[in-house]
Amino acid sequence: MSAKAISEQTGKEFLYKYICTTAAVQNRFRCATFTADTVWDRLAQDHPWLLTERLIVKPDQLIKRRGKLGLVAVDLTLEGVQEWLKSHMMTEITVGKAKGILKNFLIEPFVPHYKEEEFYVCIYASREGSQVLFHHEGGVDVGDVDTRAQRLSVRIDDKLTEEMVTQQLLIHVTDEKKEVLASFIMGLFNLYEDLYFTYLEINPLVVTKDGVYVLDMAAKIDAAADYICKAKWGDVEFPPPFGREAYPEEAYIADLDAKSGASLKLTLLNPRGRIWTMVAGGGASVVYSDTICDLGGVDELANYGEYSGAPSEQQTYDYAKTILSLMTHEKHPDGKVLIIGGSIANFTNVAATFKGIVRAIKDYQGPLKEHEVTIFVRRGGPNYQEGLRVMEEVGKTTGIPIHVFGTETHMTAIVGMALGHRPIPNQPPAAAHTANFLLNTSPNAATPARTRNPSFSEHKLSNNVTDVMTPTAGAPPVSTLCHSWSVMVMCNAAVKAKPTTLFSRQTKAIVWGMQTRAVQGMLDFDYVCSRDEPSVVAMVYPFTGDHKQKFYWGHKEILLPVYKNMADAMKKHPDVDVLINFASLRSAFDSTMETLQYPQIHTIAIIAEGIPEALTRKLIKSADEKGVTIIGPATVGGIKPGCFKIGNTGGMLDNILASKLYRPGSVAYVSRSGGMSNELNNIISHTTDGVYEGVAIGGDRFPGSTFMDHVLRYQDTPGVKMITVLGEIGGTEEYNICQGIADGRITKPVVCWCIGTCATMFSSEVQFGHAGACANQESETAVAKNQALREAGAFVPNSFDELGDVIKFVYDDLVANGIIVPAQEVPPPTVPMDYSWARELGLIRKPASFMTSICDERGQELIYAGMPITEVFKEEMGLGGVLGLLWFQRRLPRYACQFIEMCLMVTADHGPAVSGAHNTIVCARAGKDLVSSLTSGLLTIGDRFGGALDAAAKQFSKAFDSGLLPMEFVNKMKKDGMLIMGIGHRVKSINNPDMRVQILKDFVKQHFPSTQLLDYALDVEKITTSKKPNLILNVDGFIGVAFVDLLRTCGGFTRDEADEFVEIGTLNGIFVLGRSIGFIGHYLDQKRLKQGLYRHPWDDISYVLPEHMSM
Repeated sequence: MSAKAISEQTGKEFLYKYICTTAAVQNRFRCATFTADTVWDRLAQDHPWLLTERLIVKPDQLIKRRGKLGLVAVDLTLEGVQEWLKSHMMTEITVGKAKGILKNFLIEPFVPHYKEEEFYVCIYASREGSQVLFHHEGGVDVGDVDTRAQRLSVRIDDKLTEEMVTQQLLIHVTDEKKEVLASFIMGLFNLYEDLYFTYLEINPLVVTKDGVYVLDMAAKIDAAADYICKAKWGDVEFPPPFGREAYPEEAYIADLDAKSGASLKLTLLNPRGRIWTMVAGGGASVVYSDTICDLGGVDELANYGEYSGAPSEQQTYDYAKTILSLMTHEKHPDGKVLIIGGSIANFTNVAATFKGIVRAIKDYQGPLKEHEVTIFVRRGGPNYQEGLRVMEEVGKTTGIPIHVFGTETHMTAIVGMALGHRPIPNQPPAAAHTANFLLNTSPNAATPARTRNPSFSEHKLSNNVTDVMTPTAGAPPVSTLCHSWSVMVMCNAAVKAKPTTLFSRQTKAIVWGMQTRAVQGMLDFDYVCSRDEPSVVAMVYPFTGDHKQKFYWGHKEILLPVYKNMADAMKKHPDVDVLINFASLRSAFDSTMETLQYPQIHTIAIIAEGIPEALTRKLIKSADEKGVTIIGPATVGGIKPGCFKIGNTGGMLDNILASKLYRPGSVAYVSRSGGMSNELNNIISHTTDGVYEGVAIGGDRFPGSTFMDHVLRYQDTPGVKMITVLGEIGGTEEYNICQGIADGRITKPVVCWCIGTCATMFSSEVQFGHAGACANQESETAVAKNQALREAGAFVPNSFDELGDVIKFVYDDLVANGIIVPAQEVPPPTVPMDYSWARELGLIRKPASFMTSICDERGQELIYAGMPITEVFKEEMGLGGVLGLLWFQRRLPRYACQFIEMCLMVTADHGPAVSGAHNTIVCARAGKDLVSSLTSGLLTIGDRFGGALDAAAKQFSKAFDSGLLPMEFVNKMKKDGMLIMGIGHRVKSINNPDMRVQILKDFVKQHFPSTQLLDYALDVEKITTSKKPNLILNVDGFIGVAFVDLLRTCGGFTRDEADEFVEIGTLNGIFVLGRSIGFIGHYLDQKRLKQGLYRHPWDDISYVLPEHMSM
C-alpha cells in the first residue's frame, strides 16, 4: 500500500462533497468525463449545463503540465469540444519518455478571469507534519514553487488557523481576497487530513467576486487508509501512470492482494517482452529489476512484481498462473526467460510457495515449451531445499529447462545466466538441509564457509577493483577514517536523546500478538547465543483471558505468561524495555500508542504493513517526545548477533548458523527491506567476520526510525568497525548520511548502495513493492543518491552485484591495518527441531490420529469427495447431491439426489405428539439452548421411534435374498416372536393411507431402474393388512427398502458396498437428518410463543404405589 494518485475528477468530487468552508466554492460537481464509449446525448442529459455554458476540455490521465503541452482547450461551445475531441481522442502522444494514448477527458465550465485572480496552493506530507505552499501567482507559468512559494509547516497534531494562513501565506495577497482564501485554505487543509490525502495541489485556484474556482487539481491519497475512509471514498479507481495501460491481470492480482495477508504485486511494463520475473520480496524485486536493466534488458523487461509475506500455496499458484498466462500470449523470436528469484526468506515456507509455482508450471507446460521458455530459480529460507528439489523435479518431468540454485549462489547471478552474460554452472545444488542445525557435524569449531558462485560482474573487479571501491578524490583512505573513532564516541555518547544500545544479552521483551512460532524462534536464537535466560518474558493478547503458553528452552519445556491487557504485563515485568508488536494494521496504532505510555519501554518494533502514513507520523512524534526508538512499520525487525533478535528476523536456525548470527562480528548494517536484510546477513558472513547488528527500518515512506538514526548509533558503538547501508529509491534520507560524512560526524567507513536504479530507465513511473519506493523528484532517484554518497566519501559499488566485493575490500583493509582482529570461532549449542517443522520437512513420520476421505478444507477451496465447492454449485447438485458426496463418496444420479431430498422432506416432522418432538419441546420450555433441546429429541430415536429404516432394510433384504416367499417371511417372524420393522402405524391404515408413502412410491416407480425389494415389501404389506388394516408399510419401512433398491441398482455401488452402507447405519441417518429439521422448528416455535416451564398434569399420571407395610 502507498500514496496513490487519483484522477482529477475523483479529487474534485472529494473536494466538492466534503470541503467545509465559508468561501463560496463555485461549479460544484460540474465535471463530465468523456471516453471513447461515451454517448453525447446521454452525457448532455446527465449534465445539462454542457448545453448552456462555455466549456474547457482536457485529458484526465495523470499528465503533468497539460497547459504547456497544448492539451487544454478553453472557451469552447459543446460543438467546439466535440470537434476538439475528434482530433485528440485515441491519439498517441509523448510526454517526457512516456508514450501513451489519450482516452479519458474531463469537460468543465470555462471560468473567465484575470491573471491576477490566479493563485497556487499545495499541501503535502512530510515526516514532521504537513507542508502548505501558497503562491500569489498561479497558472501555467508558476515556475519553481519550492523556491518561490510561501511555506507553512503544520506539525503533527497541531491545528491550522486562519490567522496562521493569513500571516504566513497570504502576505502578497490583496486585503479583499485574504478572508476568502484563508477560509478556503483552512477547509482544504481539513479535507486533506480527514480524507487522508498525501498530496493535494490546485493550480490555478481562481478567486473572483463570485467565489472560488478550482480549475486544475492533482492529488494522491493514502491507499492504506481505505479501512478508515471507505465510507467517504467509496470504490476509488487508481489510474495507471500515463504511458502504461491498465490491464485486467493487474486488477486481478490487486484483488488477490486485498484479500490476502500476504503481499502480491504486479505491474506490466511491456507485455511483449521476453524477460519475465516472479520475485519474492519487495526489496529483492527491485534488485532483480536493477540487475536486468544494468545488463541491457530494460526494453525486454515485461513486468515488475513481487510476492511476499508468506502467501499460501494456492495464492502463489494463482499469482504464478497469471504470470505464465501473460508470458505465453505471443511468441518471441528469441524465446523467453522467467526469473524466479528472491533473497533468503525470514519466515516464508519456500517449499509451500514453490509448490504453488510448480502446479502452475505443470498446468502451462505445453504453452511454456511452445514459447521456448527457460526458467532460472534462486531462493533461500525456511525449507528452501525442498522447494528447490520440487522445482528441479518439475523441470525433469515436463522437459522445460529449469536451472535451480540456492544460497550458495549470489542472489542476482541467475540474471547474468538468463541474459547470456555468464555461463550456467553444471554443479549439483548443495546438499545442505534446513535440518542441519539438529547436529553439529563439523569436526572443528569453525562454521564451515559455503562456496559461493560469483556474480556476473565479479570478473570485472579484478582489473579495476581500486577504482570501483575508492571514494571520490579528497576522501581519506579507510584506515585514516578510523583513527578518531574513540574520540567521537566519547564526545557524543552523552548527548544522545535515545539510547545508543537498543539490545543486549540482558534485553527482555514482550510480544504483542499470539505469534508462537516467532516467539519460539526468538527463544531458539537466545539458546544458540548461550544467553542465560529467554529474551521473551511475556505475551499480550487481548482476545483471550490470562493464561500460560508452552515453549521450549533448548530441550526443556517452559511456560510464558499471556496477558489480556498491557497494563498487567508491564506491571508484572518491570525489567522489560522492548515491545515487539505483531498487531494487525488496524490495531497496531492503538496498541503502540498504549505501549508508549510506559516509561520502561525504550524500543518498539512494529511488524504490520499497511498502517496509514498519518497514523505512523503520530507514532513517530510521540516516540520522539518520549525517547523511544521505533523499528518499522512494515518490517521484519532486526538482529544483534549473540544478544537478541526481533521476531522472525534471520529466518530458521540453519540460516542463523550459516550466517554466523549466533555471535557478533564487526559490521553493522541498516536496510529498508526485511528480506534483503537477510541477504545482507548472508553476504556479510561470507565476506567479513560477520554482523554486529542489523536493522530493517521498513519500507514505508516514513519509517519509525531512519537510516541516519541507526548509522549514528553504529558510529557511537565501539564494537562496530564498519557500516553498511542498503538504501532505496524514494525519499531523501540518504543525503543525511552524505552530510554526516561531510561534517565529520560519521567517521567509520560506510559502504552504501541504493536499489531502484532501474526506475530512471522506465518510460513511466513505477511504484515498487515498498510503499516508499517511488521517486517524486530527481533527487529521490537511486542514481542521484548513489552519486551523492560516492561524492561524499562513502564506498559505493557500481551495482548490487558488487556490494559484497566492496564490503570485503573495506573489511580486508581494516583487518590489514589492525582495526579489526577476527575472533576465534566458538561452536554454538545445538537445538532440537520442533516436531511440527520436522514433519513438514519430511524428516519424521507418524501415523495420523484421524483419517478422512470425504472432505478437504486445507486448500484455497473446500472440496467434497474430490469435487470443489464451486463445482457443486455450478452443477446445481442440491442438498441430495452434497449428501451423496459426503455420505457415499459418489456423485449420484439426478433421480437419486431428488429421492434423498424427498425423504428429508417427508421425515422432517410428524407433529408435536411423537416422543422426539415432545422431548425437544419439554427441553425448550425448560430454558435449554437449541443444541441441548435438539439432542434430547434425537436421543429418543431408535427401533421404536424413527430408527426402523436400517432394521427394515436389513430384515426385508435378508428375507428376499434368502428366497423366502412373503408369506414364509411373515410366518417366520411370527414364529420367532419378532416384529417386522417398517410395518404398522398407529394412525394410518389401508383405509387411511399415508400420503407420504404414496408420494415416494409414485416417484420410485417412475424413476428407479428396478424395485425388487420394494415390490417384495408391498407383497408383505398385502398379507399383514389382511390381518389388521393398520399393519401397512410405513414411511420408515418404505424408505428403508427403496434405499436398498437405489443402492443396488443405480450403478454406483457394488453389491458388497450397498450392503455395507445398510449395515453401518446409513439409512437411519436419513431420518435423523430429516427429523432434526422438525425438532429445530419445534424449539423455535416454543421460544417464539414464549412457553413457560412444562409440568405434566397429575390427572394424566397413574400413581401405583406399594401398600404401606408396618412391623
